[in-house]
Amino acid sequence: MRNIQSVCVYCASSSKVDAIYFEAAKQLGKLIARNNLRCIYGAGNQGLMGTIADSVLDAGGKVTGIIPRFMYEEGWHYERLQDIEITNSMHERKARMASLSDAVIALPGGCGTLEELLEIITWKQLGLYLNPIVILNTASYYDPLLALLEKAVEQNFMRTEHTRMWVVATTPQDAIDALYSAPDWNGSVRKFAAI
Repeated sequence: MRNIQSVCVYCASSSKVDAIYFEAAKQLGKLIARNNLRCIYGAGNQGLMGTIADSVLDAGGKVTGIIPRFMYEEGWHYERLQDIEITNSMHERKARMASLSDAVIALPGGCGTLEELLEIITWKQLGLYLNPIVILNTASYYDPLLALLEKAVEQNFMRTEHTRMWVVATTPQDAIDALYSAPDWNGSVRKFAAI
């Protein structure tokens, strides 16, 4: 079985999303804690970000928040976190989150979440990040993106084998299970410092 000790979670900071997304974040947080995984996330205090942190911590789990200095100085960090790292830039933040994690789970989110998800998939394609990537497709949120990725394959912008870089889950439990059952990716291994 794959040795996973930490999981990076990408998700929305919006507090206005439907309750079904908050419920999925709560369930995922509990499962992360129950499976003795450290949650690595963007240190936000609102929306699904705050919910995932609360859920992990309330279940006795560990959370590490990574946030760029300008966001920290604006007070966007979650003060409940005991383990928080401040970076000099967004790029450094994302690289640090990836370097600390043994896997990624992407919950629904806006432009920032979509950008993080597509970037980590790109890094995996390049051999810079070879760990499991799970898309938690709550309420079919990611269906349009998945259809676009399929179209990219159909029209030869991507190869068919690239679809092995991620796993789609429909429930939080499926997402946790997928961390251990995701297919290995044999991209060329490069040092993470290359990012």
